[in-house]
Order: sequence, then structure tokens, then C-alpha cells
Amino acid sequence: MEHAAAHSLTVVDTLTEIGSGLNGHRKKLRKLLSSTPHHIIVEHRDRLCRFGFDYLEEALRQAGRQIVVTDTTEVADDIVRDLHEVIVSMCARLYGKRAAANKAARALAEVTK
Repeated sequence: MEHAAAHSLTVVDTLTEIGSGLNGHRKKLRKLLSSTPHHIIVEHRDRLCRFGFDYLEEALRQAGRQIVVTDTTEVADDIVRDLHEVIVSMCARLYGKRAAANKAARALAEVTK
């Protein structure tokens, strides 16, 4: 808010979302990207998305929009946190597929009894 006021930007909406920067199904982020604010202000790059920030920034720039990052310093722990989130995300997919396959096998076994 202070950054927007200091740069004469009008704040139309404030969105906060608790979730992984790796999650591609974040409802509030999707809502923000589908709306039409000219400036999107974030405190840190990785809070918007962990990977692909430059692609997202370029796509928005091509649409006449801009991402403003208020704190450009990067924390040294971020790479460790990123790696951890990638591993957690991949494990969740693997175990989710395994759980679904096991559930389907149990249902099929019940039907064929």
C-alpha cells in the first residue's frame, strides 16, 4: 500500500492467498490474471510464482500490464525452499496417482466379486 501511494498508483483491490507458488490452480491468482489491472504489485517475485516469473512478466507486458516488485532482494534460503516445494509437489502427484489407482483397483475388485 505504501509503495502504491509513494508512486501515485491507485489500489483497486488487495488479494492475499496462502498456497504454494508452484500450484497452478490458485483461484485468486487466476482471478488476478484474468482481471485488467494495469499494475500488479507484489512484495517478492517468488510470492507471485516460484518459477516462470520472467515469462509471466513478459506476457503481461505484452498485454500492456506491469508487475511491480517492491522488494527486489532475494533471500538465500529461497533456493532451498524452492527445491523442497518441488519435491513436495512431485511426491503429492505421485502419491495422488497411486492412491487413485489403489482406489480404482479396490472398487473393481468389489464389483467383480
